[in-house]
Amino acid sequence: MADNRPKNPSQHRLVRMRTQALKAPINQQHADAGRPEQNAYLDCGWGRLVFAQTFDDPKELVSSLREEGNDRRDIAFYVRDPHVLLSHAPQELFLDPSHTYRLDLSTYRASSRRPRGYFIRRLSSELDATEVNRIYQSRHMVQVHPAFFWTNRDNRALTYFVAEDETTGAIIGTVTGVHSRRAFSDPENGSSLWCLAVDPQATHPGIGESLVRRLAEHFQARSCAFMDLSVMHDNEMAIALYEKLGFYRVPYFAVKRKNEINEKLFTGSGADYDGLNPYARIIVDEARRRGIHAEVTDAAGGFFRLTQGGRSIHCRESLTDLTSGVAMSICDDKAVTRRVVEAAGVAVPEQIDADVDDAAIEAFIEKHGQIVVKPARGEQGRGIAVGIDNLADAKVAIAAARQQSDRVLLEACFEGSDLRLIVIDYRLVAAALRQPPAVTGDGRTSLRELIERLSRRRAAATGGESRVPLDAETERCVKNAGFGLDDIPPEGERITVRKTANLHTGGTIHDVTGDVHPTLVEAAVAAARAIEIPVTGIDFMVKAPTRPEYVFIEANERPGLANHEPQPTAERFIDLLFPLSIPFSVRAARNQRRKPRKDE
Repeated sequence: MADNRPKNPSQHRLVRMRTQALKAPINQQHADAGRPEQNAYLDCGWGRLVFAQTFDDPKELVSSLREEGNDRRDIAFYVRDPHVLLSHAPQELFLDPSHTYRLDLSTYRASSRRPRGYFIRRLSSELDATEVNRIYQSRHMVQVHPAFFWTNRDNRALTYFVAEDETTGAIIGTVTGVHSRRAFSDPENGSSLWCLAVDPQATHPGIGESLVRRLAEHFQARSCAFMDLSVMHDNEMAIALYEKLGFYRVPYFAVKRKNEINEKLFTGSGADYDGLNPYARIIVDEARRRGIHAEVTDAAGGFFRLTQGGRSIHCRESLTDLTSGVAMSICDDKAVTRRVVEAAGVAVPEQIDADVDDAAIEAFIEKHGQIVVKPARGEQGRGIAVGIDNLADAKVAIAAARQQSDRVLLEACFEGSDLRLIVIDYRLVAAALRQPPAVTGDGRTSLRELIERLSRRRAAATGGESRVPLDAETERCVKNAGFGLDDIPPEGERITVRKTANLHTGGTIHDVTGDVHPTLVEAAVAAARAIEIPVTGIDFMVKAPTRPEYVFIEANERPGLANHEPQPTAERFIDLLFPLSIPFSVRAARNQRRKPRKDE
């Protein structure tokens, strides 16, 4: 028998492109499969998924897209002739810069490996819906009203899966599926994947892959022929995942309306904007949203100038002209910061200079059990060692800290959690617990590789801002846990690989704004007022955010506002800089709240 299979992969792709490219209208392909619904769309909460192949007339498709709701993103998918469609409304529509990928479910094979440390299940409560929105917001996706998820939980066309952490019960990922036959009687019996999102703070590997596989198996069990998805052309990590799972590109297109949500996709952001880090970008985005002119003066350094009317303010991320040089110098020297806030009544830990003899260091360790070694000057957690309990480790840590600053401090170690409080205009805007990086053993992988994987995931989730350094401090923490970097920890063993919870060294941030005890709020505001700094990140060590016990650690003159979404840090920052940009209705409501009652 002759072998008619293509002789090489490129020939196979060409055959597939010819057989699946730019098909005729769907009702002309499957005359024997029944007529699908015409001009079909499906409300997905974030907007409507408009099935372009069910429209015979492009003018009708344009009319449907014009019905897009406020703060929604409709997507016309499976567009056959985008050039023709765009010609009917060139000022209103644009071709989405995304690729369409397809998974053939008739040949798809499930993985024998199961998720570890988490599991995939259906969305089952309004609390799940709230958590899904939290993940959407962290990924800058359009949010969905929680009631929509709940009222559509039994919708046969929409399927919602979430990933839940086995230990904490937290929702750490989500994906949405659309069953085309149930949506519009699709004669091709296809399906599609939408809104794949993983919590950027999640530490477990493979969450995205598990969600994609679970959805594929769901549709495969329902005899769907394929599962499609749309992915941005430059999302290299996602494309690599999809291709690994067997997806291949198909020449279908997506068209969207020109609106505020989609603006970056059809106007381009420019090279300067693209060079900004997430901490500068969140502020520039909020300024532009309000019509404030933003000029990037040095993208690599995070510098930009904001101008509205006659007011112009130069910024470096959240540091502005409004912060004085004196406030900067106070924050720069941790010993000075400690003295200033202590004088204002803020609780501080005992501290000594590292330039003492060994006997004094040993006595300080004996007195407090564990100490913190940190450079007097520095940022982003560099050179800090926590939990030092012997002279030998203390001397190594002091030497490492001297690489960041000539002066090194020894501080009593307060057992508890690291709490960052964002204070803007002397009001608390956000609070978050910062947790040190940790990995979970799988019984197969060395600690070194687990740390490297965690570091890659943290870097990808934070635009390269967060990584776990494989340095002496990481090696010390691993050793104290009873392992070496090349050891393979048993399955399920959780190992904290650094004691510091700083984001830049791999730490994660968890919002607790609604839970902070009033004593902590008062202390943070008092510290900011003592330093006379209008925008700051105050770091405390606390027993719990709901309890009043704390000690002051340091004040940061340039806090990362992007780390505290969904709290409105960028909004309150721009309010401070440009109070006239606050919408009138918001200003009126605030003034009404502040107006004293007649009986006061």
